[in-house]
Amino acid sequence: MPLNILIVGAGVCGPALATLLQHADPRHTITVVERASSLRTAGQQLDVKAQGLPILEKMGLRGTIRPLLVAETGMQFVDAKGKSLAEFGVTGGGKRNYSLSTDREIMRSDLVNMLYEASLKRREEIDNLARPEEKGGSLKYEFGKSIIELSQDDDGVDVKLSSGETGRYDLVVAADGQGSRTRRLAWGVEASAAAFHSLGIHTAYFSIPRAEGERGHGEVYLFARNNAELFRQAYKEPLAKQKDAFRKAYSGAGWEVDRFLGAMDDCDDFYAHEAGQIKIDPLYKSRVVLVGDAGYCPAPFTGMGTTLSLIGSYVLAGELAKHKNDIGPALKAYSEVVRSPVDEYQRLPPATINAMFPSSRFGVWLLQNAAWALAGLKVDQLVHRFLPAENVNGRWPIPEYAELNLPVP
Repeated sequence: MPLNILIVGAGVCGPALATLLQHADPRHTITVVERASSLRTAGQQLDVKAQGLPILEKMGLRGTIRPLLVAETGMQFVDAKGKSLAEFGVTGGGKRNYSLSTDREIMRSDLVNMLYEASLKRREEIDNLARPEEKGGSLKYEFGKSIIELSQDDDGVDVKLSSGETGRYDLVVAADGQGSRTRRLAWGVEASAAAFHSLGIHTAYFSIPRAEGERGHGEVYLFARNNAELFRQAYKEPLAKQKDAFRKAYSGAGWEVDRFLGAMDDCDDFYAHEAGQIKIDPLYKSRVVLVGDAGYCPAPFTGMGTTLSLIGSYVLAGELAKHKNDIGPALKAYSEVVRSPVDEYQRLPPATINAMFPSSRFGVWLLQNAAWALAGLKVDQLVHRFLPAENVNGRWPIPEYAELNLPVP
């Protein structure tokens, strides 16, 4: 039997899952709600690595995504006076990520739009089928709405939206990010909060105008390890207060910081949060299931958040199709199958964080000198020359789900 499914969140996971579900069973009734008034396309570059690109290719999106990949130029370390200390190239997408830059990056706006359009295109294809018996189901996006109440029993989930509308669904998918409200409603505030494991780093992202002579720049990433309470309080306030917190933390830091902080006032894509990982098992509670950052955010420093979102969407749709839409066994299988890649890509030793984001002047000095030494040894070039490319699927082989009826096997 086809399902009546509510997907909460129209970022990467929501549209990807909607597309995959429609390939598996065009009779599904799918509703995607998004609290923003339109697609949330703000954000910076995303990595599409390991299993991410092959999954998009299975969805028939290879020709669509390749022209959208960013021409990354690499990374440069500079000191407070702007002096170049070290420069690194990009890491090939088929290799382990020994560099912070890869050749398979895409702007978040491009990826979200691509997946959204793919879901609508699949719906149109279904509606245009010649044989009436193959038609059915529906897909609709509802913006400016969020889930505020949730209760479930053995047969379904009753939901109330911020608009006052109510509905009953066979399955609710939480694809609403690291701070998932759906997770709080289904698991409870205490259990949801316990799932968040802070890395002690506060992060802001925004775009700025390129200065004359800059090649591939135009994005700013600010990271701070001190003043935790200042930032946590600021996240509860309007964006202006959040910007003030980062301005206070970075004031007088040197180099181009004054330029960055000045441009921060005029940007329209500012986003800040406390970096951490979401760890919860199993990934479902009765008929509510977590996908992507809502269930297993790996933290932005791993570069694997987008890949895990695509893996989760693919496996959830695949297991539902494989189990003929029998929700209980399908969710159990989904939670078990994705555990291996989740555990692998969430592996982030504390020593790595301490080295990447020092909290003292001495730590900064050590990082700068380590970068200088590695660049002098041309470590990035040695990696490209002597280390073989990994299996493009990574260490975790992508399961095959013939039941998904994807255009590319």
